[in-house]
Amino acid sequence: MTEKHDIVIVGGGPAGLAAAVAAYDAGVTDVVIIDREEAPGGVLRQCIHNGFGLHKLGRELTGPEYAAVYAAEAVKRGIRILRETMVTAVSPDREVTACSREGILKIEAGAVILAMGCRERSRGALNIGGTRPAGIFSAGTAQRLINCEGYMVGKKAVILGSGDIGLIMARRLTLEGAKVEAVCELMSYSGGLTRNIVQCLEDFDIPLYLSTTVKEIHGRDRLTGVTVVAVDESRRPVPGTERYIECDTLLLSCGLIPENELSLAAGIPLDTITGGALVDERRETEIPGIFACGNVLQVHDLVDYVSDEAELAGRSAAAFVRGEISQEKTVTVSAEKGIRYCLPQRVHTDAGKTELYMRVAAPAERVKIVARDGERVLLEANRRRVAPGEMEKITLTPEMISGAEEIRVSLEAWK
Repeated sequence: MTEKHDIVIVGGGPAGLAAAVAAYDAGVTDVVIIDREEAPGGVLRQCIHNGFGLHKLGRELTGPEYAAVYAAEAVKRGIRILRETMVTAVSPDREVTACSREGILKIEAGAVILAMGCRERSRGALNIGGTRPAGIFSAGTAQRLINCEGYMVGKKAVILGSGDIGLIMARRLTLEGAKVEAVCELMSYSGGLTRNIVQCLEDFDIPLYLSTTVKEIHGRDRLTGVTVVAVDESRRPVPGTERYIECDTLLLSCGLIPENELSLAAGIPLDTITGGALVDERRETEIPGIFACGNVLQVHDLVDYVSDEAELAGRSAAAFVRGEISQEKTVTVSAEKGIRYCLPQRVHTDAGKTELYMRVAAPAERVKIVARDGERVLLEANRRRVAPGEMEKITLTPEMISGAEEIRVSLEAWK
């Protein structure tokens, strides 16, 4: 079966819902969301803790509540959502192939928005030595089992990685009666938000061991313990620092990877640092008419920022369908010393006010983010403190962009 629609959105999580609502409000009402889950909302449906919506909606909500706000907006506008439907291919000419219980569906789209989210790094990608017993979960899997399915994953846990999901699950396990023996972090700093370190670890007296990793897993049928070891500046184990911790559960919170298999198959170039597509300020990839937003593009700290980016992509896709996208030349945006990546990677010379998102390479205090065009300083933004776990952003004006040849962003000392 083949259909034609103006805009097709792959993914019904917070990014997909916000993009659909924005595209509809921009005047393109023929919008279809394709989602593989039984209900829209994505990962928010299992994030039952609060802290969502403060920036975007002006009130504090849980994850399901935040998702319900945008799902209700989509339903109110009559936006079609294809549930339990898996997209298997997106072609460069914007043909979307999906399958469901009803069979194979092909859609010829005027524009496509990729909003597939991200996945967790698995044990197999971490190369941890030892046996393969029961009791090892990614933090997100444990979150779903406890919050959605009602299963308790264990009584005594160790968490590897201090990403936000791992920190939140340390608190969740404690509230459910389990004992979190330790949170171990390979790096010399935490990868989570400061508020989560305080609210999830410090408030519950859960120890955080930096520059520490799990060397070996023990147990035959069920996990019985792990051996942790300190690491040096090169992240190599330090002999003689091994320590055994008895536990029946190991949660892995070792990073999120944008879900870009469809993007790769479509021939969309990806950024080697973010794992997401290379995009311009409209969130258009290097294939015209295909846009990307949310965690499939870059892993965000807050869902509020996901919604902002998705709305931008939705409005841009609507403009593309109406033929209003300009073809002005673009200026390259690159990250330099102290900045790990900068997004978007290119900006049109006729762009309006543009926000650049970035992450620093390491924690630092009293620094400034500097944007340059050659030797000309476009912008300086002072920061008292920066950390890799917290996204930074600066805003470029049209005057800064219009005459630039190349925009380079770096981190410098604030004197």
